[in-house]
Amino acid sequence: MKGFDLDTFLERLTTNVADYVPNLIGGIIVLVIGLLVIKFFRRFMNRLLIRKPDMDPTLIQFLKDVGTWALRIVLLIVVINQLGVETTAFAAMLGAAGLAIGLSLQGSLSNFAGGVLIIVFKPFRVGEYVEVQGEGGTVSEIQILYTRLLSPNNQVIYIPNGALANGNIKNFSREPLRKEELIFGVAYGSNLKQVKEAIARVLENDEKVLKDPAPVVRVKTLGESSVDFQVLLWATNENFWQMLSDVKEAVKKEFDKEGIEIPFPQREINYRYPDKESPLA
Repeated sequence: MKGFDLDTFLERLTTNVADYVPNLIGGIIVLVIGLLVIKFFRRFMNRLLIRKPDMDPTLIQFLKDVGTWALRIVLLIVVINQLGVETTAFAAMLGAAGLAIGLSLQGSLSNFAGGVLIIVFKPFRVGEYVEVQGEGGTVSEIQILYTRLLSPNNQVIYIPNGALANGNIKNFSREPLRKEELIFGVAYGSNLKQVKEAIARVLENDEKVLKDPAPVVRVKTLGESSVDFQVLLWATNENFWQMLSDVKEAVKKEFDKEGIEIPFPQREINYRYPDKESPLA
């Protein structure tokens, strides 16, 4: 066995480093240029998408992020190839790693896919009031994995996008007008014409109740202890809740003024004293 020749080792090392330096410099140059291109791409996408007035801000951010990460992956492969590393084995390794990550993050991928569907098809937007998965609130943020709601009592609710995309969504804010049904019960001895006229006056005097579409007042059911009137009325989204409160209060005052009785459930209990001959006496 020959001894270790330091001069030969240093000569080969110097030769290998000299041969590798151009690849290293080329890789660094490609990396710097690639990062600049990606930065320019984000600015270009932002300016291009902002010009479209109907483009949702969440969709703009999502498209920029997807495009950026796609370019970063391409840049990584190009830099590795420039350094002289065989990219075929690297691509196979990257694919295997992606498969393993995908299997371990099935729930997150489902939420990701749901986020894409929500951003593309827009069943709701930021600022709209929705009911989803048994929860109600104003949409404050649409993230790629979760949607953030703010409930009426100021609670923050995070709902996975996978469940949102596959469930029922009730959007209260998409249409500018909202319709509501109110039920008012009156005693059987009431004058039905008088009741209808009293309710109609309240609706006519309330500015928040829309006159077109016109409200409807009619008898709906004959209940156990009351005649139930159905009132169908419309209001704008911003006036809806205040309108409901005002109408209910005004109808109660109008009924009191007209002497119209609002019945309440009553029960009669008859008690019979036992006879003296009864075993219970």
